[in-house]
Amino acid sequence: MKADARYYAAGGNRHPSAADWDTKTGLLAYGAGRNLAIWEPQEDGRNGVKALIPGHTGNINAVKFFSACGQQPTLLLTGSVDATIRVWGAAPDSPCYFDHLTTLIGHTGAVNCITTLGEDGIAVSGASDGTIRIWHITISHEGTRATLLQTLDLRPKAFVLAVAIYRPKNHDHVILAAGGTRNVVEIYATSSSCAASEYTHKATLTGHESWIRSLDFTTEGSFDTADAILASASQDKFVRLWRLRQLTDVAPSSFGGGCSAVTDIVTLSNKSYKFSIDQSKYAFVFEALLLGHEDWIYSAKWHTSSSGSFLLTASADNSLAIWKAESASGVWICSTRLGDLSAQKGSTTATGSIGGFWTGLWSSDGQSVVSLGRTGSWRLWRCSKEAAVWNQRSAISGHTGDVRALAWSMEGTYVLSTSADQTTRLHAPWKRAGNESWHEFARPQIHGYDLNCIAAVSDTQFVSGAEEKLLRVFDQPRPVAKLLNTLSTGKEPADESFPEVANIPVLGLSNKSVDATREQNHGSESIRSPSHIEDLVDSSTACEPASPPSEDLLSRHTLWPEHEKLYGHGFEVSALSCSNDGTCIATACKATSIEHAAIRIYRTKDWREINPALKSHALTVTCLRFSGDDKFILSVGRDRQWSVFARAEPNEARYYLSASDPKGHARMILGASWAPVEFGLVFATASRDKTIKLWRGESNAYSCRNTIAATSAVTDVSFHQRIRGQYYILAAGLDTGDVFIYSVLGSHLEVSASLRLDDL
Repeated sequence: MKADARYYAAGGNRHPSAADWDTKTGLLAYGAGRNLAIWEPQEDGRNGVKALIPGHTGNINAVKFFSACGQQPTLLLTGSVDATIRVWGAAPDSPCYFDHLTTLIGHTGAVNCITTLGEDGIAVSGASDGTIRIWHITISHEGTRATLLQTLDLRPKAFVLAVAIYRPKNHDHVILAAGGTRNVVEIYATSSSCAASEYTHKATLTGHESWIRSLDFTTEGSFDTADAILASASQDKFVRLWRLRQLTDVAPSSFGGGCSAVTDIVTLSNKSYKFSIDQSKYAFVFEALLLGHEDWIYSAKWHTSSSGSFLLTASADNSLAIWKAESASGVWICSTRLGDLSAQKGSTTATGSIGGFWTGLWSSDGQSVVSLGRTGSWRLWRCSKEAAVWNQRSAISGHTGDVRALAWSMEGTYVLSTSADQTTRLHAPWKRAGNESWHEFARPQIHGYDLNCIAAVSDTQFVSGAEEKLLRVFDQPRPVAKLLNTLSTGKEPADESFPEVANIPVLGLSNKSVDATREQNHGSESIRSPSHIEDLVDSSTACEPASPPSEDLLSRHTLWPEHEKLYGHGFEVSALSCSNDGTCIATACKATSIEHAAIRIYRTKDWREINPALKSHALTVTCLRFSGDDKFILSVGRDRQWSVFARAEPNEARYYLSASDPKGHARMILGASWAPVEFGLVFATASRDKTIKLWRGESNAYSCRNTIAATSAVTDVSFHQRIRGQYYILAAGLDTGDVFIYSVLGSHLEVSASLRLDDL
């Protein structure tokens, strides 16, 4: 057997330091939950994420590229909530692009930030344990070695959220800046980067009024005595620039104690924070206060070229800003602003807002920038040299919470996913000449509850269930149908009666069509959809879209109107399945009694419930599946039981209990799947007892024909509905994140071959 990875959809972690863009290789690495995602933003094919690398046991908060002592290969450092730092080495021939080399252990809290001094092999990490640790990393033929040089404790105690390091060109001195859950920037320095030299506290820069979220150094000019500029971004909505100047004609008496006094009054002043390293004198001087953002500033990154120094800031106000100093006056101004500039700003999903940018990064040439939003999606801008205009290009996206359910459309042209991040997303292939890549094409549902399950009723309709007592039915709008037809399926939909685009009213959970919203609100400007929705509808019929929608369109203009609500359950919906002919759906909810564990059947023609409800389980039903010919419904639950319900009449969606096994597994059953009908009544069940059982039915009696042992709890199984010769293809997922593919002989239900997807 052979399998190829075609598509990764992985949202980025919401942390300012959780991504880095390598200037040498053009690869961008970012934390995606516990995994490390590798992406090449400027790749011509725009094929998305190249690899997902597991390893950490907690979410990744910090990512940093660097070359230790200028050696090859390029190293990648990742810091995690699990309090460890992993060192990865570039491996171009590996499917993962990076191999794990070693792990740095020492922090006792989540690692929040990492900075490096590559030419000296120095890495600095800051964590929630209130410490800064300085490491020395070397690579030799004997392997990778990491040594802890020093541990600095912040006093008073605070979480370290940002660190930056700088070495003057004409000295071996090293200066370290650190900030966190206090409103000051602490300055440390050492006379040399060698192991014998220790960092000591030199100054405390005051002025900010809230936490420090980002720090970054740059050099103003290429000459040896050029000043350095430190940018500090804060939750007080301001960026402060500090000029680091080497002093020459300063009386020694002005440097008593090595650190200037800290004033209690926060003012705009040009006070010098003077300190000495050996016989050299330095001073930090307040340079500028950058005003313009309306919310917390998470990230500040420098790019320096022959044209000067440019600062990129990312804020929770949904905008990126590029700052530069005017050549004539030296005043720092905002030269470019990117992102969400509409009147619909805000942090709530009710307005469709992306909820702010968590980080902003420069490309090596300074002609491209990327940003990560609250929804886990990346946005990419490229500057046109001719027109000096920043144009947005399609990037990548993914869920930021646990993905809880997947559903293919009836014809298999796209796949729907639901998640604990309260969104439903539509993924489809973008087909163009000589290339095909998968992308997110629509975000049909942005909800106020975590979503648990989903089922496609047809190619233009689906049903979803969330942490609420009802189910919701959605219809595909005309612009999305047009988009899929143009870029993916290449065929005109048979049904032309599509609704218009949808909008979520403020304080509402139901996606309303634009026309319906207007009628309800009688033209109220405060609640109606954004004015350019009409432009989107018009453009979708007047022109051909050139690429999959960008994040701003996905989050606001690809919602599907809600068609119906289905009531009946007493608790949160837990399981959902649709018949293969699309005529009915089966649903279940969380339960602790046989009454509430009942399975309810709804007819899709008029969305009425078909009574009576099916009762068999005593606890929550975790999975429901229709057989290939829709004659049977298979259910499994937390009570360790599986049940099979048979259809009473050929043309009626009424079912009755045909068979069950109260002790099908030793622990709760989490997944189930019917095999193709060609080999009779065969199904598989997956359980927390670390087994997959294969069952065959004859004369309403089912027996276990084979048990497949797994290394961990099995969370779901699925049969491919096409037979390969005399074999079934069975996929199984474990709670460790591993996915296995089994080839099962149809006659004896014996496993003939298996494949672990990580072994590709």
